[in-house]
Amino acid sequence: MKLDILAFGAHPDDVELGCAGTILKEISLGKTVGIIDLTRGELGTRGSAEIRDQEAHAAAKILGVSARENLEMRDGFFVNDEKHQLEIIKMIRKYQPEIVLCNAIDDRHIDHAKGSNLVSDACFLSGLMKIETELEGEQQKAWRPKIVYHYIQWKNIEPDFVVDITGFTDKKIESILAYGSQFYDANSNEPESPITSKNFFESLNYRSRDLGRLTGVEHAEGFTVERYLAVNSLGDLM
Repeated sequence: MKLDILAFGAHPDDVELGCAGTILKEISLGKTVGIIDLTRGELGTRGSAEIRDQEAHAAAKILGVSARENLEMRDGFFVNDEKHQLEIIKMIRKYQPEIVLCNAIDDRHIDHAKGSNLVSDACFLSGLMKIETELEGEQQKAWRPKIVYHYIQWKNIEPDFVVDITGFTDKKIESILAYGSQFYDANSNEPESPITSKNFFESLNYRSRDLGRLTGVEHAEGFTVERYLAVNSLGDLM
């Protein structure tokens, strides 16, 4: 199945938090999108790997993505090495995306920057014909995405560009709320973490509104790039 966009997250819910609005908008424009979770988030303060599997499935249905897979790497302990790169390469060659979205280049959780570098490196290596991979008994062809963009997570990284997600924020929040074990719940008796506070959840709306304020729209999501963006004319810039 060839997809237009493949979004990677170190943990289930990373993609929803970082770029669900953009995914929803692209799907509304006719693009096909898939999600690859690197780990099952088994080290999370709340919930369990099994619960997060169920939540990720529910979130995928809300977003309307065409595919979602989990590579079951070790939460907290995966590394950017040949073994893990080859796992990513197999997914890139399987879905042949034109655009890859992945974790923030720097963040509070160590897996986010690790995941960012791992996916970025694998995107390059996936285009090398002499790297041979096989999936379900079939040899895969080399494939390199045209571009890699990094969404923004805990830290307020200055974006290189933003996407207007006005009209898609309610559905984005719905996809995040599918992870009921992970976020603010006044009735929960489980331990608190930085992302379980009411303030964190409210900050999601504040960030999208603030990026929107700065760019003249209601809501926006920010991304960083690995190379210069190019446009056909000045009229393509808002």
